[in-house]
Amino acid sequence: MNVAIVGGGVGGMMTALLLAKRGVHVTIFEKNERLGGRLSFIERDGFRIDAGPTIVLLPEKLRAFLSDVGIEEDEYELVSCDPMYTIHFADGTSYTKYSDEKKQREEIRRVFPGEEERFVRFMRDMNMYFTTGERLILTKSFLNKKTFFTKETLALLSRMRAYQSVKTNVSRYFQDERLQLAYSLQTLYIGGNPYATPSLYSLVSFSEHAHGVHYVKGGYASLVSLLAKKLQQAGVTVHVQAPVERYRVNGAKVEALEVHGKEHRFDAVIMNIDEPTMMTKKRAWQPSSSCVLLYIGLGKMYDAPIHQFFLPPSFQQHMEDVFVRQVVPSDPSFYTFYPSALDRSLAPEGKSVLYVLIPVPASRDIDWTKQQDWLERMVDEVEKRAFPNMKQAIEWMHVRTPHDAWQEGLYGGGMFGIAPTLFQSGPFRPQVKSSLYENVYGVGASVHPGGGVPIVMQGAKLCTEQLLRDWSEQRWS
Repeated sequence: MNVAIVGGGVGGMMTALLLAKRGVHVTIFEKNERLGGRLSFIERDGFRIDAGPTIVLLPEKLRAFLSDVGIEEDEYELVSCDPMYTIHFADGTSYTKYSDEKKQREEIRRVFPGEEERFVRFMRDMNMYFTTGERLILTKSFLNKKTFFTKETLALLSRMRAYQSVKTNVSRYFQDERLQLAYSLQTLYIGGNPYATPSLYSLVSFSEHAHGVHYVKGGYASLVSLLAKKLQQAGVTVHVQAPVERYRVNGAKVEALEVHGKEHRFDAVIMNIDEPTMMTKKRAWQPSSSCVLLYIGLGKMYDAPIHQFFLPPSFQQHMEDVFVRQVVPSDPSFYTFYPSALDRSLAPEGKSVLYVLIPVPASRDIDWTKQQDWLERMVDEVEKRAFPNMKQAIEWMHVRTPHDAWQEGLYGGGMFGIAPTLFQSGPFRPQVKSSLYENVYGVGASVHPGGGVPIVMQGAKLCTEQLLRDWSEQRWS
């Protein structure tokens, strides 16, 4: 069996390795000059920092999936972040999250007295929902929507009030608005609005406590070189700078791909791209939010946590600017990633790297070349609230905007695939097999089960299982 994979992101690489393990001949066509997709580095003058994902969730899943493709734990180092991160509110309050539940209750007692037992109830309920939800939703495909709506799944959706938002759901547990935000903002990890993303995604903030927040030593993107090495060892053919120019379709099958004017025939095609149009009938998919990213090389070290969140006086207004009004946020929240706190290998001695993420709309109507004043104001804000005297320590700064996301082919300019809305989740999301073509499959952040590196790896497993099942049925039919 010969399979083509269009796109060499994490989903495509993992699927290629899983298929190769089963004896399938796999060829990857990647339009860029490197593999890895969102997992990449910004490198300059001896500095290196992740360009994409930074927070490692579900570490045991990550380890298990890497082991499945032959990458053992002694080939990389996963560092536990404890404290996990600190959230700074506009009123001067700071709240730190810990892996240890006892330590977390003490922190809640210190900052939000009277909310401790509410946290215990939140963790107890979410633990039950997580175990059930993982089994019923994350580890299954829903090629037929009806298979999703079992009595057990409907009972879970009812108990979690899936029709409500994460913010509304969390407010059932916590009384203090700030604590509600502390357990809602995690939807931004996958480009979702906490005031609109369905309550099932409340499980993300639970998972942080239950499974911990981790960091891959050397940067998350260091996993790409390990995967690329395994691809070579497995005999997977990889073509970089090889955009697919045309798909030759015969009835309900894609028979060949044209790359650099040459036609290549395959038995099946796997799409590892953000654009979901080959997977489902035409519909207007809503992209996730986008972000402005600042990558900074600093000429000094700071005594600062690896992860921090900074909220404005009105977090809700920021979310409305991003998701409803779709304008440049007037007073946005922002996230800082300072990996040099744990990893001195990322910068020359005595120096460090910093990454700042500001959620913004995925809109083509904003001209980011005319937002220099806004960018300078954001740099001032980061210096004021997080890294004193930062500006004089900046040796270089690289800025990435939604315009770059559009150019890179990220769907709708969103940085996280399609948005995790109610009717773009579970059975309503593009599935691992196309509903349009018999031999086209999909994997990646825009395909069920969704975004985040370990979840995309789960999708690679589902995609592989579906393709092999179909091929086995064809051979014996």
